[in-house]
Amino acid sequence: MRVRSYALTLAAAVCGALLSCAGSAAAQQGLLQRDPAVCGGADSSWSEAASKNAESLSKAEWSPFGSPERGWETYLPLIQRELGTNCGPGTPEFARLLADFQAQYHLEIDGLFGSGTFQVMKGLWQERRPFILARLRGECPVAPVEYIMTNLPAREDTYDREDRRLRGDALKAYRDMVAAARRDGIMRSDPKLLTIFSGYRQADVDSERCASEGNCDGKRRATCSPHATGFAIDLNLGFAPGSRIDSTSQANRLYQSRTEAYRWLVRNAHRFGFVNYAYEPWHWEWVGNPAALGTTSASAASAAQPAAFTGQ
Repeated sequence: MRVRSYALTLAAAVCGALLSCAGSAAAQQGLLQRDPAVCGGADSSWSEAASKNAESLSKAEWSPFGSPERGWETYLPLIQRELGTNCGPGTPEFARLLADFQAQYHLEIDGLFGSGTFQVMKGLWQERRPFILARLRGECPVAPVEYIMTNLPAREDTYDREDRRLRGDALKAYRDMVAAARRDGIMRSDPKLLTIFSGYRQADVDSERCASEGNCDGKRRATCSPHATGFAIDLNLGFAPGSRIDSTSQANRLYQSRTEAYRWLVRNAHRFGFVNYAYEPWHWEWVGNPAALGTTSASAASAAQPAAFTGQ
């Protein structure tokens, strides 16, 4: 099937974590369950798969982005959205829906979460990022022209800086999204949640940071980063004790994926035209057309962000 083949190829092409991951992934299934009558399922044939999924959630040894990780709970909110369920991974309904996904993409139909199923999902998620599709074509966005850039006020910056910038259209979408999150009470515990700690970045700035901090794989990030489009934002989701806000340690990413703010974004950000980079819970990219985010079409995703690579 062409979609499955493209997704697998894309997943392989973009795979590779920037830092090694550490920490444990203790399951919090109680927080993930919803209606027991639905999630329990009437079909007991998926009970064994459900039990195995519950165990692997925190114990699976794998390398989804190139570096070893333990468990897959970090990615659970995105997986649940892809399957269209709020049921926890240890439920028969989750296993049944996972089997439906496997059937759709001609995978082994067993209802078990594994690296093969994840690679297809990751490929679909990456397809929805026009920046990634351009990189696979060997293209890199040019810097946006100054007149379309807007400075953020200090209140929208995590560190109260006044020189953070973003494209005006992306900034409007971000503000609409944050207003919706605020209405839903997401910031009630911390008004700094969902503020921006990184927006538009020039290539030379990324290069200097890579060299000084040793926190990325240098050339790739420095020469072509989605932040150079003016569409990418890094959002404050809090951070694990002893970590920094953008630490790619598994402990920090798991902590962020469990937050109410991140789970709200996974459920709602697409309505405002934003997509997530699965490896970094804090990293979101505006693709312009929310309607395109409900598809797995590469052409639809590309068309959603028509000016991303022209600088206009």
